Amino acid sequence: MRVIVVGYGRVGRRTARILSEEGHECVLVERDPDRAERARSAGFEVVEGNGEEESVLREAGVESADAVGAFTPDLNANFAACMVGDHHGCRTVLRIDEDYREEIYEKYAENVDEIVYPERLGAAGAKTAMLGGDFNAIADLAANLQLRVLEVADGAPAVGRRLSELDLPENVKIYAHGRDPDALTIPLPGTELRAGDELAMILDVESADAVRSQFSAAT
Repeated sequence: MRVIVVGYGRVGRRTARILSEEGHECVLVERDPDRAERARSAGFEVVEGNGEEESVLREAGVESADAVGAFTPDLNANFAACMVGDHHGCRTVLRIDEDYREEIYEKYAENVDEIVYPERLGAAGAKTAMLGGDFNAIADLAANLQLRVLEVADGAPAVGRRLSELDLPENVKIYAHGRDPDALTIPLPGTELRAGDELAMILDVESADAVRSQFSAAT
C-alpha cells in the first residue's frame, strides 16, 4: 500500500516506522523543518508543508495513495487532511485527543474511516504497568499483528467451505463472522462460507498473503 502520514511527531513517527517495516510505501507530510529533516534522516520520503492544504497532499501523491493518516496534535488540521484524502478515495484515519467532548468524537466519526485515541492507549499501558503487568510485551506483540475484517469474494477458494475446513496458517485466529444484514458474531466451525460474508481475524504480517488468497476471487 501507498500511505501518507501527516505529522512526524510521537504518533506519526511510530506509525510510519511500523508501516515501512511491513513493506508499505510511506510518505511523510510535516510542516516543521526540524521534524521534516529528522524524517528524511530516518529514510522517509518527505513533503514539507501544511497537511491541511490539498496542494501539499497532492505533492505527496494523495491522488494515488491508498490511505491518509493524520496524526498531528491539531484536531482541525487532522480533519482537513482526512477530508482531502476522502475526496481522493483514500482510507482515512484521524488522531483525536480523548479530552475532547464526546459529541465532537461523534461529529468527526461520521466523516472518517477510523479514529485513534493515542492518549487512551497510553493510559491503559500505564495502568497495566502499575498493576504489575508487562505492557511492553503487549506493545511489541501488537506491532507485529494486524486486526482485519475481510469480505469473502465471489469465486474465492473459501466459498462453500466450512470455517473448520479453511486452510489457514496456525497463527491466524478468526474471532467473528458476519453475514448481511446480521452483525458480526462468534464464529461457528460448521458455518459454510458464502460470497459477501465477513470475517474478523488477527494475523501477523507474514500470514497476510496466504489469508488474502483464501478470500479473494480465484484467478
